[in-house]
Amino acid sequence: MNTLSNLLNTPDWNTNKHPNPYGFISACGKIESLKLLNFSRNVLNGVLPALHGFGGLESLDMSFNNLKGSIGLQLDGMVSLKSLDLSNNTFIGKIPIKLGRSMILEQLVLSNNRFQGTIPEQILSYKNLTVIDFKENDLSEFIPSNIDILSKLEFLSLSSNKLVGKIPMTIMNITSFGRFAANQNQFTDPVPFGITKYLNSLDLSYNHLSESILEGLLSPPQLVLVDLSYNRLKGPVPVNISHSLVRSRLGSFKKLALLNLAENQLTGALPPELGNLISLQVLKLQMDKLNGIIPIQISQLQKLSTLNLSQNSLDGPIPSEMTTNLTLLYLQGNKLNGSIPPSIGNLRQVLELQLGEKQLSGDIPKMPWSLQIALNLSSNHFSGNIPSSFGDLVNLEVLDLSNNNFSGEIHVSLTKMAALTQLQLSNNRLSGDLPSFGSYVNVDTRGTDVKKNSDIPVNNFPSAEKSGKSVVVAVLIAIAAAIFVVGVVTLLVVLLSRHYFRGNNERVQASEGENFDLKIIQSNLLTSNGIRRSNIDFSKTMEAAATQTHRDQFTSKTYPISS
Repeated sequence: MNTLSNLLNTPDWNTNKHPNPYGFISACGKIESLKLLNFSRNVLNGVLPALHGFGGLESLDMSFNNLKGSIGLQLDGMVSLKSLDLSNNTFIGKIPIKLGRSMILEQLVLSNNRFQGTIPEQILSYKNLTVIDFKENDLSEFIPSNIDILSKLEFLSLSSNKLVGKIPMTIMNITSFGRFAANQNQFTDPVPFGITKYLNSLDLSYNHLSESILEGLLSPPQLVLVDLSYNRLKGPVPVNISHSLVRSRLGSFKKLALLNLAENQLTGALPPELGNLISLQVLKLQMDKLNGIIPIQISQLQKLSTLNLSQNSLDGPIPSEMTTNLTLLYLQGNKLNGSIPPSIGNLRQVLELQLGEKQLSGDIPKMPWSLQIALNLSSNHFSGNIPSSFGDLVNLEVLDLSNNNFSGEIHVSLTKMAALTQLQLSNNRLSGDLPSFGSYVNVDTRGTDVKKNSDIPVNNFPSAEKSGKSVVVAVLIAIAAAIFVVGVVTLLVVLLSRHYFRGNNERVQASEGENFDLKIIQSNLLTSNGIRRSNIDFSKTMEAAATQTHRDQFTSKTYPISS
């Protein structure tokens, strides 16, 4: 008894410290007034124990453990359960048909497991459900066509499964439906026309959609986030954007913060009415088939932080004005011409500028000091000396000036770029001596007449032979260090364990048959407010990018969603 008392009286306890956690969990069922039970992040192993006797329990959270196996009747004794979170375990088999005998279940979170097969129709019996989160499993069949029985449903996440077929038409009849994420599946056309009638967030990216569906999807004014990227959508940008959609409706999109239609097969010009999206923060239309100019109205988007129009066929000049809130600007791989506008230096928050693979020429203006990730001016028609002002970019990591017509010597001021790791100068008309950069800077001067000092490695790119030897040495050092650390840790664990068990052997050991002190358990587990809302971060359910990877995949899910 003393062992359990000491365990529960500590402010931060977890069940994996107890020799018999499942006996402890079973004992909790004797607390008649227990409403909330949270055993998340406790390294629980094995199958889900039978949870009988929890008749009054309203919220159960066993997420982020190592639970495995299938779920059968373990939850059958729960008649008051409103919130169930078994996410981030390794459960297998089918989604359980019986989730206790409670018909008042409101939140069901089974994400990040290995459930397979279909989503059972019996789920529809829980008509109070507001949250269903089944993302990152191996489900292969979608929910039944009469999903609108769940008239209180607010959030549905089916992302990262193997779902095929069509999204049922009835889903658009749920008036409370606010957020729908079904990205990274194999859904096909048709998408229900008007599915976004009540939604504020929709993510159907990475599917097999190909029909011209955008007009029906993008019409409701309450939309905050729309991601239809990496599909096969065809037609204008979007469908009939120049007539029915944008010119008549975009002006009413006062809440739209993220619009991602990247990597489809959209064609046509960017409409000036994009400037009416006053709340837009992220606009991604890269790797489509867009043409025409970049409308000057883009500069009206004062909240815009990420603009990606790369890898299209856009032509004309870079707009003379850009919103000063931009942090990421990707325009590479187009047919833009003319010079870089001097106003580019006013982008005081920009971290990355991608202006390569175009037809730019003329003088290069002073670049913003805020640049950190990369400045890419490669494959253009710039000539003359490399601007000495680049030396002021002390936080910049990558500078790419390759494949231009720069001439003369490399200005020594570039050595002041303290954060620089990559300097690409290849295929220019440069000459003279290479200034002394730090050994950590990879300088590529291939295709130039730049001379290296004898103590400066050519191109600073190690040969395969030297790289191989360096790797071997590094691995051997790492192994030796690891063995040393493991030895020290093992010794400490042994010493501490002996001390711990000497003290604890005098105490009463907990066992499955032990009569636990229910008052102590109550004081540590009960909450004054009863049921709590499950740990579902709605702001992380949609994938909104802040950085670009090889295919511009999302690396962050922190995009704010507002109603």
